[in-house]
Amino acid sequence: MTLTEALASPVYRFYALVAVALLAGAGLTLAALRWGLGRDVEHAWKSFRAWLVMVPVVLGVVLLGRGAVIFFFTLLALMAFKEFARATGLYGDWLMTGTVSLGIAAVGLVTWVPQPRQDLPGWYGLFMALPVYVIAAILVIPILRNRAKGQLQACALAIVGFIYFGWMFGHLAFLANARLAYAYLLYLLLAVEVNDVAAYAAGRLFGRRPLRSHISPKKTWEGALGGLAVSMALPWALRFTFPHFTAWDCILLGLTVGVGGQLGDLAISTIKRDLGIKDMGAAIPGHGGILDRVDSLVYVAPLFFHITRWHHGIY
Repeated sequence: MTLTEALASPVYRFYALVAVALLAGAGLTLAALRWGLGRDVEHAWKSFRAWLVMVPVVLGVVLLGRGAVIFFFTLLALMAFKEFARATGLYGDWLMTGTVSLGIAAVGLVTWVPQPRQDLPGWYGLFMALPVYVIAAILVIPILRNRAKGQLQACALAIVGFIYFGWMFGHLAFLANARLAYAYLLYLLLAVEVNDVAAYAAGRLFGRRPLRSHISPKKTWEGALGGLAVSMALPWALRFTFPHFTAWDCILLGLTVGVGGQLGDLAISTIKRDLGIKDMGAAIPGHGGILDRVDSLVYVAPLFFHITRWHHGIY
């Protein structure tokens, strides 16, 4: 992935054009609702303005190449973990949070460095083994402190923070090493967000039966099925960007995004509901925190990565 390759890539140009078209369509729709029909769309406007910043930033990062992509997603992982640590009370434990932060930085490092004695980007073997070392380091902390009280909770939160927000999300950054990095990364980023929007729209239009009333009361079975239906169709519509995928691959890809994306959203909702908070942060106006925006990607990225690697390889 380089600037020259991105500009020459029809896949990159296609997804950039789709992103611009979707933003333009959303803006025109909101304008028609606000000034044409007199609807109150203030919250949607706030969310849309954030998208006007986020989409160009992501496209720009991918345009800059592999190193920028890895750095960007590693930084997002660190920010997401910081939000999680603040919300759960772990943030006050500087040794635990520092160890997890170093572990997340290590995920980014082994994603970037070449494998020893091989002409391959990204040290995949160490990337997969890294959780063993980071968890071992976390479990040593109470021993070094000679302290037991309260350490089980701290260790558990630190391990969840590293595995979920560092290592699992780190699979998205590792896709920058794939031979079809533009197709994989840009499809995943687009498909997960389209799944979220489709589920929301279907829920608003047809929602009747709560999906998980004690976790996310506004989500409905109708919304979930609407999101799944769109996600199942999307791989076929965009199959030309990864023509080596078989029909079975497209079905798996649709299920991975359509089901996994919504499970990722519900997983973070479970945490927020248990903590009694609405959002994990306030970094993105109209969206909440970083974690509120990437919750589906965190869940979907490793599923997509390993299904694709098993069937076709990454390099």
